[in-house]
Amino acid sequence: QVQVVESGGGSVQPGGSLTLSCAASGFLFDYYTIGWFRQAPGKEREGVSCISSSTGSSSDGSTYYADSVKGRFAISRDNAKHTVHLQMNSLKPEDTAVYYCAADPWTLGECTVRGQDYDYWGQGTQVTVSS
Repeated sequence: QVQVVESGGGSVQPGGSLTLSCAASGFLFDYYTIGWFRQAPGKEREGVSCISSSTGSSSDGSTYYADSVKGRFAISRDNAKHTVHLQMNSLKPEDTAVYYCAADPWTLGECTVRGQDYDYWGQGTQVTVSS
C-alpha cells in the first residue's frame, strides 16, 4: 500500500523556521522524484521544490526551487529512511499554505514540479506564518 505522509507543519512568526518531513512507503522510493507543493486559500497549487530520484545518473539528487522560495528553502532526501525534508527558513506570511508532498515515477534526470507527473500525494500539512 502506497503511503505519503507529511509532518512538521505548524504556526510560526515571520522570520522563523520550520522543517517539513515526507515519509513514503509502498513503492521504490529511490527511483521516484519527490516534490513539495503548496496551496493557499483562494489560490492555485504552486510547485515549491523537488529533488530528483537516485538511479545512478549524474543528475541524482538534483534540486529545483521556485523563485519565491529560492535561498530560503532547502530540500533533502534520505533514501535509507524513505524520507524527504523541506527546511524552510526566513518564513514570510505569503508562505502560509497547506503543503503537500508528492512522488513522481516518470521523470528521469532533472526534476520538475509539473503536478500531472506526480502519482502519489499526501494529505497535506498546514503552515501558518503570522505575527
